[in-house]
Amino acid sequence: MKTTCEIMVQKVLPAIRAEIARIIIFEHGRTQQEAADVLDISRAAISQYLSEKRGADIDFSDVTRGEIRTFTAELLGGLSAKEQVRGMCGVCKYVQKSGWLNKNEPDAGFCVICGDSEDS
Repeated sequence: MKTTCEIMVQKVLPAIRAEIARIIIFEHGRTQQEAADVLDISRAAISQYLSEKRGADIDFSDVTRGEIRTFTAELLGGLSAKEQVRGMCGVCKYVQKSGWLNKNEPDAGFCVICGDSEDS
């Protein structure tokens, strides 16, 4: 059995980054390098996200995509490193609370590091 954190790091976070990269490039008209700079990753990683070689395991709901889109706009507006981490954690928590985790990985619970529980 994988822990919740393993599932989130291996599947969900790459999918979130892939979605952010697509939004930056296709909706905001930025380059792959600009997307890489915003996400603090390599341009090659952006290319892999766009070609669905990485981060393509998850199909987010429209509502979740909206949350990611909102966070992306905040990223492009300029956030401190701490705010970026807080925002990414917020999107990750949203995915957990949206039911994706329970539906796709029913043995996993909520992330103990984030301090979430099923009651929150």
